[in-house]
Amino acid sequence: MIKILLVDDHLLVRQGIKKILELEEDFEVVGEAANGVEALEALENNEVDVILLDINMPELNGIETLRKIKEMDEDQKVIMLTFHDEREYLVETINLGANGYILKDAESDSLIKGIRDVNKGGSYVHPSLAGALLKDHKQTESEPKLSKEMEDLKRLTRREKEVLSLISQGMNNREIANSLFISEKTVKNHVSNIFKKIHVNDRTQAAIFALKNQQDQ
Repeated sequence: MIKILLVDDHLLVRQGIKKILELEEDFEVVGEAANGVEALEALENNEVDVILLDINMPELNGIETLRKIKEMDEDQKVIMLTFHDEREYLVETINLGANGYILKDAESDSLIKGIRDVNKGGSYVHPSLAGALLKDHKQTESEPKLSKEMEDLKRLTRREKEVLSLISQGMNNREIANSLFISEKTVKNHVSNIFKKIHVNDRTQAAIFALKNQQDQ
């Protein structure tokens, strides 16, 4: 079971999210909190794998709570769950160590996938927000690395480049299949091949790769 702590100052929001999560057999909401202070107390009293953390809360907001959690050097994964899609919030929380960033108006499938991904040790930022991370990305790569990315890009087939471009636009496999008039299974195969060829582990990394190299596609 993935043990989840739900932190949001709005009771109705917590209740709604909790109902969605409890439909999944491998999820268990082990605690709730209305602010950062309550969240830190809940962590002392519960075994938690993933924390869903709102940003705007009274007493101790989500960013300060995230900072304190990371200072504790605990193993819990943290997903920021918020209405804010501004680059500043996204970049700040990722730099502080957040493992994921999901908007509250995203589909429930995104939330469920995000929880499972970060619990496995990965990260999850919806591909539509990948561009915001790219804007903050500092140009620290060496020329050999840039050349390596160009070589990886050349290995993609025309169809794989089309799929990669649609991934960078935030489309899921079903949407890509409908857009290209191919089966969802074929899309999954293309996505798997793309990941291997450009050496990434998830859709967010693939989207960032596409945006960084879009002029060469």
